[in-house]
Amino acid sequence: MKQAMTRLSIPGRGRGLQEITATLSNWVAGAGIGDGMLTAFIPHTSATLLIQENADPDVAHDLEAFFDRVAPEGAGYRHENEGPDDMPAHIRSALTQSDIQIPVMQGRLQLGTWQGVFLFEHRIEPRRRDVVLHLLGT
Repeated sequence: MKQAMTRLSIPGRGRGLQEITATLSNWVAGAGIGDGMLTAFIPHTSATLLIQENADPDVAHDLEAFFDRVAPEGAGYRHENEGPDDMPAHIRSALTQSDIQIPVMQGRLQLGTWQGVFLFEHRIEPRRRDVVLHLLGT
């Protein structure tokens, strides 16, 4: 077994889904491991990772609209230390995930035809986010 690890720094665009599939695919292709499992982890409490449809932009729009209803700003939260989007961002993070696993075969991510990997930013202002990658395999 071999393993490879890195920490990527992703420039943010602000609230919403930002596809990072190509960035992950390029790193996997150069890691020197043909078959294995990639774990991606985001060490933040107001941004998460998703595998989601990447063909129709309406999916991202509808997801954002859903989370606006579930975790609205100005709902009387006690925790607003960093502004009115602070606690809604934490609720969004609690409902999504901080890590994902993707099988790798022949040096390629084994995603479905319409799947992409997304950084899901829950804060309004753009922020640089880290994503830690660990690839284990042969």
